Amino acid sequence: LFSHTLAPCAISTFRNRASKRLVMGAGASAKKDTAAAQPQEGKKGPSKITAVFARQIFDSRGNPTVEVDLTTTDGVFRAAVPSGASTGIYEALELRDKGTDYMGKGVSKAVKNVNDIIGPALIGKNPVEQRAIDDFMVKELDGTTNEYGFPKKKLGANAILGVSLALCRAGAAAKGIPLYKHIADLSGNKKVQLPVPSFNIINGGSHAGNQLPMQEFMILPVEAKNFTEAMKIGSEVYHHLKKVIKKKYGQDAANVGDEGGFAPPINDNQEAIDLILNAIEAAGHTGKVKIGMDVAASEFYTKDKMYDLNFKTQPNDGSKKVDSDALAAMYMSFCDKCPMVSIEDPFDQDDWKPWQKFTEMAAKRNVQVVGDDLTVTNTTIVKKAIESKACNALLLKVNQIGTVTESIDAVKMAKDAGWGVMASHRSGETEDTFIADLAVGLSTGQIKTGAPCRSERLAKYNQLLRIEEDLGVDAVYAGKNFRYIAI
Repeated sequence: LFSHTLAPCAISTFRNRASKRLVMGAGASAKKDTAAAQPQEGKKGPSKITAVFARQIFDSRGNPTVEVDLTTTDGVFRAAVPSGASTGIYEALELRDKGTDYMGKGVSKAVKNVNDIIGPALIGKNPVEQRAIDDFMVKELDGTTNEYGFPKKKLGANAILGVSLALCRAGAAAKGIPLYKHIADLSGNKKVQLPVPSFNIINGGSHAGNQLPMQEFMILPVEAKNFTEAMKIGSEVYHHLKKVIKKKYGQDAANVGDEGGFAPPINDNQEAIDLILNAIEAAGHTGKVKIGMDVAASEFYTKDKMYDLNFKTQPNDGSKKVDSDALAAMYMSFCDKCPMVSIEDPFDQDDWKPWQKFTEMAAKRNVQVVGDDLTVTNTTIVKKAIESKACNALLLKVNQIGTVTESIDAVKMAKDAGWGVMASHRSGETEDTFIADLAVGLSTGQIKTGAPCRSERLAKYNQLLRIEEDLGVDAVYAGKNFRYIAI
């Protein structure tokens, strides 16, 4: 089991035992031979970084992103950086080239910052020292600050994150343990758990070409006995949903969005929920599955502080604009009509009062309110949200903040406050599987990484299946307790 791809020869070397397959914690480069992909026997002294190299690759939307190979005395460890479409304005800086190449989305500047600044400064350091090296990159090599912390405006969060992720894999290999166990060690987590997958099976908002305003409609198999059964339920509901959509809207309606969910030609949010309920029933899983949503309301918040449910048609007459109270009432009506357990980003990232009011309302229905654009995995903003009771769950996105260490700190702060935590991909993804190990190592209890469709999404789910296999009798599935797992 690898948490990233290796050369075929390296894979066959470890195929005899799952535990051996996990030890590398991922990412030995395909350009290295079998010996280089394994921890070196007889190595004297602690592991040391010997080289860091970045390149530009492409994500699942065909946009450039950063990939990093970090070489140590144990081998070569690779990580790729994801990218979001609907992004919070307080996220750390994703450094793009601008200009005309790649529609301005090239990352050659970030790549150069890794190769010319970050890499040379890390030579000789021990990859086990995750916090010290992350802090060094953020506070000394980059050094930019604002009222929310460290925005990474000099080097780019995408440059720093690529190194931080690869470093974490190298640290796991230096200790001879799987990546998820190394992450658990870094966070002080004593008991790892497999998360409940939150499958995004209908796409709208900025992730799809239909007129559906709200971005994600998800299913959570909380009544599954284990992660393997959760995948079975998710897959079966997904394929039954395809049949439901094709029958109602025709063959062309079964196209998928950025995250693998279907994007049927609808504009009514309740209709999306009804389609999912029909698919759950058709699959024979009624009672086993709950519903979740990512509204991504910042995408349709207007200058006059309204919410335009027809924002995907421009220009429009404004007839579908609603205020925050009407939007909250709409969410509560969804809760009345389906087994809703999670609503993410129900209001704009700067519209704090409706967040507070709605979180109090939702708590009475045992529905979690998840901060994504609101909190951007930033401890300064998470602390504000905790104190103001603006939400009660954190969406964990490593590229919002830029390092593994800062991500761990945000999770620990959220859990100390009694919040739930959902690990998350981005809409622009790669085959990198780091967040699967992250979700287990931090016992987030929840993970969303798209539909059971598209290989960049399934790569993460498949890694979780491997981790469950590796844990064996010690594997624990979060299930109905997905919101309340302490570190």
